[in-house]
Amino acid sequence: MVVQYQGEQYGKSTTFTIRIIGNNLSKSSSNYQIDLLVGDKQLPTFTTSIHQSLSNCLKEIYLFRKHNGIKFNESSEKIAPKLVPYDLVLFNYNKYALFMA
Repeated sequence: MVVQYQGEQYGKSTTFTIRIIGNNLSKSSSNYQIDLLVGDKQLPTFTTSIHQSLSNCLKEIYLFRKHNGIKFNESSEKIAPKLVPYDLVLFNYNKYALFMA
């Protein structure tokens, strides 16, 4: 799943891309890998890139954004058409973690 936002980093306008890769290990277990890109450059996040929940992935992106002066324009959200419907449901349910106050 790929989600893009327009935003700014330290006052400079740019495009941010979040790539979410879900790996279903079994009916009761999944792992999520997340990448954050500014333009076409991947940024290193704080902790491991593999998480047991999508919520934890999005919280990590939030903390990284806050620490690095990154702001997303929530209304500019674009979701790439190729995705797993369940991932979209999970993303929409947990998206609040990206925009916590």
